[in-house]
Amino acid sequence: MKSYVIHFIRHGAIDETLLGKYIGTTDAELSDKGKAELRRLDFENKYPYAKVVFTSPLKRCTQTCKILYPDIKPLVIDNLSECSFGEWEGKTADELKDDADFQKWLAGDNSVKPPRGESNADFVRRICKMFESIVEGLMKTGTTESVIVTHGGVIMTLLSVYGLPQAKPFEWAMESGCGYSIRITPMLWQRGKVSEVYQQIPVPKEDEE
Repeated sequence: MKSYVIHFIRHGAIDETLLGKYIGTTDAELSDKGKAELRRLDFENKYPYAKVVFTSPLKRCTQTCKILYPDIKPLVIDNLSECSFGEWEGKTADELKDDADFQKWLAGDNSVKPPRGESNADFVRRICKMFESIVEGLMKTGTTESVIVTHGGVIMTLLSVYGLPQAKPFEWAMESGCGYSIRITPMLWQRGKVSEVYQQIPVPKEDEE
């Protein structure tokens, strides 16, 4: 039976994240160190190849695509963007520690959202709807392998919802430039919308079959 493979890759590093700042929809660019690290990872390891690459519209993702997949024009999808942290964008947890709403949000209260931002519930709803539409499109077109370059929060959330083995979002955490590959079997997807998480990427060259 035909299966569909999707490779999730987190964008390269940005200075703001290294400083501990909440960066969601802020359009930060890759740092020089982040670009160099992506090139090193690409040289020392094997990133999966696919004819179709989807990306978040934010620069740190489109720039990652240009480094890892320079010969492919990615399909930009707005709803692959990271969660909007609203007025908390660019601030650290230490700067927000006295904000009662921030503490509730950090504890996972889905009813709380950053001022002028996006609640956890709205974020999950948005990216799940987007992901299911991508899978539907891949199946309709018979596209059996694709890459999604997006944000850590997006990947961790989607894997916690659709991935097997089941795990909490934080258990799917990954470094910049890294990610996971999933395999979707149409019958299992139609029954319960689940997928098999079968490898971490990039794959060390010595591990290639």
